[in-house]
Amino acid sequence: MKGTYLLKGPFLFLLLGGFCLAVGESPAPDAKSGWNVGGVPAIAYNTDTGFRYGIVLNFFNYGDGSIYPDYHYSIYGEWSRTTKGSGINQLFFDSKYLMPYGIRVTAEINYLTEKALDFYGFNGVESTFNKSFVDDDPANPDYISRVYYRHERKLFRVTSDFQGQLMHKNLRWLAGFGYFGHDIGPVDIESLNEGQEDADKLPDVEGLFDKYVRWGIIPADQADGGATSFLKLGAIYDSRDNEANPMQGIWTEIFLVAAPSLLGNDEGDYTQLSLTHRHYLTLIPRDLSLALRLGYQGKLSGNIPFYMLPYYINSYQTRDAFGGAKTIRGIFRNRLTGEGVAFGNAELRWKFTYFTLLNQNFYLALNTFLDGGMVTNRWDYNQSGAPDDEKITVRDDELHLAYGGGFRIAMNENFIIAVDCGLAADKNDGDVGLYIGLGYLF
Repeated sequence: MKGTYLLKGPFLFLLLGGFCLAVGESPAPDAKSGWNVGGVPAIAYNTDTGFRYGIVLNFFNYGDGSIYPDYHYSIYGEWSRTTKGSGINQLFFDSKYLMPYGIRVTAEINYLTEKALDFYGFNGVESTFNKSFVDDDPANPDYISRVYYRHERKLFRVTSDFQGQLMHKNLRWLAGFGYFGHDIGPVDIESLNEGQEDADKLPDVEGLFDKYVRWGIIPADQADGGATSFLKLGAIYDSRDNEANPMQGIWTEIFLVAAPSLLGNDEGDYTQLSLTHRHYLTLIPRDLSLALRLGYQGKLSGNIPFYMLPYYINSYQTRDAFGGAKTIRGIFRNRLTGEGVAFGNAELRWKFTYFTLLNQNFYLALNTFLDGGMVTNRWDYNQSGAPDDEKITVRDDELHLAYGGGFRIAMNENFIIAVDCGLAADKNDGDVGLYIGLGYLF
C-alpha cells in the first residue's frame, strides 16, 4: 500500500541549528524580551494527495521579560499546499494582556481543504476497518481503493473565546463563539489521478462515505455539508506553573456548547457537555514529570449533524477528534466518532539536557505515553437502505488503546517542536502513526 512520507521541520532544524529570531534585550541571562519567533517547514509526500510544501511560524511577545516564560501575545500561523489541491490556511491568537481586567482572548480563523479526509463510519468498533480494502498489492483480491475510507472536505472555521477571573485567582469563567462551515463530498478521483502512472491510479469506485450517503445512513440534507454556529459557556480551574510544559498543577474545564436553531442551525440544533481534567505531577524537580488527562464530550439534547461529530472542542483550540495527533496517538484520525466520547492520556516527560544556542534557551526532551478512548453514546442512524449483506451490527464500543514515545526540541520554553510515534493496540484501529508538529499534546 502506498504511504505518506513526512519530512517536516525537526530534521532541518537539527541540521541548521534552528530558524529563530529575537528582537529586544533580556533583563536577565535566562529571560527573553521583545518578539521571538520559531518556524519549521511543512514538507510531506503522499501518493494520492501529492507533495506538501509550506511553513509553520509561531511568534511570541515577552514584553520587558519580567513575565518570562509567560508571554504577552502568541500568534501561530500555518500555510501549506499539496500538488493535488489540499491546503491549510490557519491563524491562531492568544493573549492574557490584550484586554482590560485580565480577560484572556483566544481566537482562530482557518480555511482547510482536504482531498482525502479520514472517514471510518460511526461508533467505534461498530464500524469495522478492513485493511485489505486499501492494500493495493496486486496479489490482494480484496483491494477496493486506497481512498476507500476517505471523503473530501473544505472547512471554514472561526472561533473566539474569552476568559476572566472569578472568585479565586485560579478560577475563571469562559464564554465563546464558533462558526464551522463545511463543504463535503466524495473523493475527487479524477483530480487525484492527474499525473499518476497507470499502476498508481485510483479506481473509480464507491468509498465508504459514498455508500453511507446512498444507503441513507448519512442524511441527504447533510451529505454535502452545512454551517453550524455555536456558543460556549463554562468554568476553568487552572493552577499550572507553566502552560507550555507544566511540571505541576491542575487544569480542569467544564462547559456547555449550544448550537440553537436561532443561530441558523437548520440541519441540527443541539447542546453538548465538554469536561476535561488535566493533572501534572513533578517526579524530579525541573526534569521529570507525569502528565495525565481525562476527557468527555457528549450530547445533552438535539441532533448533531454528522460533520460536527469529529471535533474535540475545548477552552484553547479546536482539534480534530477522536484519534490521531492531538487526542489518541496511534489510532486512526476520526476513528472514534459518536455522540459521546471518553478519552484519556498518561504521559511521562523527561527534559534530559539544556543549552543555549544563538542566544536562545533550549532543552531537549523525551516522552512516553499511553492513550485511549471509547464511544460512550452512539450516533443513531437509519440503515434501512443498506443491503442485507452489508448491514451494520449495532453494538457497544470497547476501549481503544495506543502507546508510543516522542522527542521534543524546545526554544525559550514555548516554541516546542514535537515528534511522536504511536502504535495502536488493535490493528482495527490503526498501525503506526508518526506525528510531527508543535507543542505538547496537553
